[in-house]
Amino acid sequence: MPHDHSKDAPAAAHPADTAADAPASDDFATRSHALPSGLRYTSTAGRLVLRQEETKDGKTKGFKPKAEIFVVSYVKEDDGAPAADATPRPIVFAFNGGPGSSSVWLHMGLLGPRRVDSGDVGTLTPAPFAVVDNPQTILEHADLVLIDPVNTGFSRVVDGGAADEFHAFIEDRDLVAEVIRLWTTRNNRWLSPKYLVGESYGTLRAVAVAGRLFDAYGMAVNGLGLISTVLNLSTLDFQPGSDTPYALHIPTYAAIAHFHGRHPGRELEDVLREAEEFAARGFGYALTAGARLSAEEFDDVVRRLAAITTLGEDFIRRANLRWDYSEFSAELLRAEGLTVGRIDGRFTQRHLRGHASVNWDDPSMAAITGPYSAAINHYVRAELGYENDLPYEILTARVHPWSYKTFEGAPVDVTGDLERLLNYNPALRVHVDYGYHDGATPHFAAEYVWAHLNISDDARARFSHHYHQAGHMMYLKDKCRADQLAALAAFVTHGG
Repeated sequence: MPHDHSKDAPAAAHPADTAADAPASDDFATRSHALPSGLRYTSTAGRLVLRQEETKDGKTKGFKPKAEIFVVSYVKEDDGAPAADATPRPIVFAFNGGPGSSSVWLHMGLLGPRRVDSGDVGTLTPAPFAVVDNPQTILEHADLVLIDPVNTGFSRVVDGGAADEFHAFIEDRDLVAEVIRLWTTRNNRWLSPKYLVGESYGTLRAVAVAGRLFDAYGMAVNGLGLISTVLNLSTLDFQPGSDTPYALHIPTYAAIAHFHGRHPGRELEDVLREAEEFAARGFGYALTAGARLSAEEFDDVVRRLAAITTLGEDFIRRANLRWDYSEFSAELLRAEGLTVGRIDGRFTQRHLRGHASVNWDDPSMAAITGPYSAAINHYVRAELGYENDLPYEILTARVHPWSYKTFEGAPVDVTGDLERLLNYNPALRVHVDYGYHDGATPHFAAEYVWAHLNISDDARARFSHHYHQAGHMMYLKDKCRADQLAALAAFVTHGG
């Protein structure tokens, strides 16, 4: 194994070795490594104590510990050679979403120097799995910081604290922004180019955090990497009276049907072109018209939807042209006794309740949770040298209920923040990754959001769009991971 631990630091203290009433303190483990390319870097893994300044009657009462946030950073070591130019090395701050997800997916699937060997659809790696080198890691081009919000990974509130204080949009946003500010300050990296990379709800978080960094600290970021994007939750929320999500999912249904051989003899691009055109025009009109559609018009829409999605006409009629993803998952391959995944519609599993009208059991998450859990639990201890007896929370329900009180009575939507940032910062760029088989954050829903942004043509030109024939975690597929990392490398180094 090419990883070199020649400068290992002592492992962090075992929790049992620390007095219960001791004040919270950072507990980091530091090690030196080398990439297969020869680039040497330092890993620092551990929990960063976040403190909050308290005042009473106008008087400062000091900084009170609030939370211990698990952070893993990778920083290139100084080799003593003169720099080719004076530009500081970029930093990528990354996190996943959920809410309730740790950063394990981006960490061990895409960005980090080591990745899990999970396999992909049809070639899944069996337990006990393995951790392998990631030759195209973003660390070749930028330093990397992975952040786990409260109650994900090893992150927790301090003893006596209230975890639900951080299970909310604003509090989560401010906490992640403070981690970034504190890490940047302690490491003297204010003059380094900074990029925020988020996945899923992490894309919404990334935009919100970028706004908070600018508003609270005057910190401008250079770029936003948005992987499997959702910035306006109303585009995904199937609710009575809101027809938009039904139309925005149609191209994804078509793409998943195509993957499972339901459009024989046709290229995916052709299937998508037809689906997107109908979703935006004919189907959009039909949903808006409602009961005003004539019987002939209704029948025509049913036939078109059946041809595009390959669902049965009887099902589409019973659904009154409107069905959510859980119903699609149960219905598409019902005749074969299978359900399809939501995170990744390429995955299937046996339909255990073949008569059920919905399916909430996601075969794609079932397929990848085991490999990623094994990888991170081994890696942080055996290779990063960090010890903690807490369970590493991969994807947890402990953060629920999640509060969106900021948006009470309105959609959860951060597009206004993005518009403002693009207007304030004429150098801000946005990288977007889409998975055609992603049933959680459909590509057409993200495109709908971009089309409705109130921004200049110049700002639109600062977006780069990258499409993959895979799901939500498109990096499960070797070719997609290679393409994705090449594009991200260009994004953080050359403005690609």
